[in-house]
Amino acid sequence: MFGERILAYWDDIARDLATVVAIPSVSVPTEGEYPFGKACADVLDKAVELAQSYGFTAKNVDYYAAHAEYGEGEENAVIMGHLDVVPAGDGWDSDPFTMIEKDGYYWGRGVADNKGPSIIALHCLRALKDAGIVPKRKIRVVFGAAEEIGMADMEHYFSKEQHPTMGFTPDGGYGICHCEKGLMRFKVTGAASPIIRTFQAGTVVNAVPYKAEADIICTPQEAAACQELAVKGAFECTPIEGGLHILSKGKAAHAAGPGNGINAASHLIELLYDVFGDRLGTLFSWIHASIGLTYDGSLYGVACSDEVSGPLTFNLGLVDSTSFTVDIRYPATLDGKKISATLKDKTEDAGLNFILLSDDAPLYLPKDSKLVQLLSGAYQDITGEECSIYSMGGGTYARQMFGNGVAFGAGFPGFPSNAHDRNECTNIEKLKLHAQICLEAMYRLATMD
Repeated sequence: MFGERILAYWDDIARDLATVVAIPSVSVPTEGEYPFGKACADVLDKAVELAQSYGFTAKNVDYYAAHAEYGEGEENAVIMGHLDVVPAGDGWDSDPFTMIEKDGYYWGRGVADNKGPSIIALHCLRALKDAGIVPKRKIRVVFGAAEEIGMADMEHYFSKEQHPTMGFTPDGGYGICHCEKGLMRFKVTGAASPIIRTFQAGTVVNAVPYKAEADIICTPQEAAACQELAVKGAFECTPIEGGLHILSKGKAAHAAGPGNGINAASHLIELLYDVFGDRLGTLFSWIHASIGLTYDGSLYGVACSDEVSGPLTFNLGLVDSTSFTVDIRYPATLDGKKISATLKDKTEDAGLNFILLSDDAPLYLPKDSKLVQLLSGAYQDITGEECSIYSMGGGTYARQMFGNGVAFGAGFPGFPSNAHDRNECTNIEKLKLHAQICLEAMYRLATMD
């Protein structure tokens, strides 16, 4: 198989991956020259530098995204990865921005999501060029800088660059994700609580908050009631002047599967409501009433499901003293406008302000489409196993490919990655297997009639 040729490049792949992991490229919307912050600009500069060092035409598009390109033609096959990462958070066993090799894994923020697969795609392009393959269409590896915060990078990039004729993003799990749920985010604002002096939970909306903290104003008797409830859960209480500081400990998880985590914010709000009830004020009482400890939207009145992609998921991702923000993944065959209308009506009926932040339409390619069949063949020929075709709630760059792309790799079932959590890692042997599949797929995209 052609894909096996990528293994000859492994030392270079590991070196380049360590280089980009060392850049703490957390996307932060910024005014000025660098739309997602200096670190994201630095990582795009590094990607262009690496691509040019391997002899490719490379371009940085206004620090929104960059690409490396090989070949010519009217058509354009695209492999889309991203070099931005979620914040590292606390509790790592090693420096998150220093890649290490241990126990058969690479460890570091971005090794799995998505710097590892992005660097591999660049070296697959290199392998095609070194083998003298003359592509029948342009093959372009795109490096994004804001996938983790809503993909505004791709809207700008494709306003200036050719749209993909076909392609894939190695930012999911094998086999082929031919269907992605709709991705909706909304924010609710209201008056501060008379009980809660400060509240802080979450760093990004697309992850389950692993930690939440609040300073509350309370009597000694109310503080004692909080402490009595706290011993039954993962809480730490510290007396402060005029009240109590409470730390809630949860477990991070991707917003596409909030049931895999423990939402520290939800649990802390439930504890406070048990003690103070509606005295928490409209905003926090509404979180208790409309979300609670659920993650299916049922208390908000938007629970739904379809046969193609499964149930809606609902993640309370960010909470502060006067607002909360939610990430929803809704079934691919349902109408996002109806869901947002329900959310708006219920929120405003509660006397709060509703802000729809985004509603990205679902992605759906039939299983018998030419692209799905090509990628499935590449997977099967490299692994000797049948390629599964599935749907998911995760929002990938595939939905930015104008209906011409899917998510394909790079994760394998049964091998942890801890993406969006502490101690992110990727199994080296499985990453090498992905690299072979990726090169085989890119070879077929380059040579197919």
